Amino acid sequence: MPIVELQDLAAAAPARTPIAGLDLGEKTIGVAVSDRERIAASPLELIRRTKFTQDAERLFALMAGRGAEALVIGLPVNMDGSEGPRCQSVRAFARNLLRLRDLPIGFWDERLSTAAVQRMLTHEADMTRARRSQVVDRTAAAWILQGALDRLASH
Repeated sequence: MPIVELQDLAAAAPARTPIAGLDLGEKTIGVAVSDRERIAASPLELIRRTKFTQDAERLFALMAGRGAEALVIGLPVNMDGSEGPRCQSVRAFARNLLRLRDLPIGFWDERLSTAAVQRMLTHEADMTRARRSQVVDRTAAAWILQGALDRLASH
């Protein structure tokens, strides 16, 4: 299955199955998952990046454990809307996943998602810097996935 436009993601995945969301960092992968109705996203786990195959196996195991059949990956678009090297890296990661498993993958513009989550964790949750660093990537994945779910619900 090729990478699909976000609005086509829900139709490409089996009905009443969760969607997983990813926030790809250089050292970690934040993972989130939706409920079966695809209304709410929840942070799930932080994968410490090692080798692609090991990272993909862990991701697929998490998805299988939650019954997720589709994936939304945050796309780090520049503030001017252009795509730089980080976007190319994310797109390559998605293509490599598709070589291992046939599943619908869509992208969500993640501009400012990490900054918004860090602000939320600092001000609203009054977290320490050490604790915040442990949860920011998986919370950013939930933020990304929730944005995509909200968009899907509006179509």
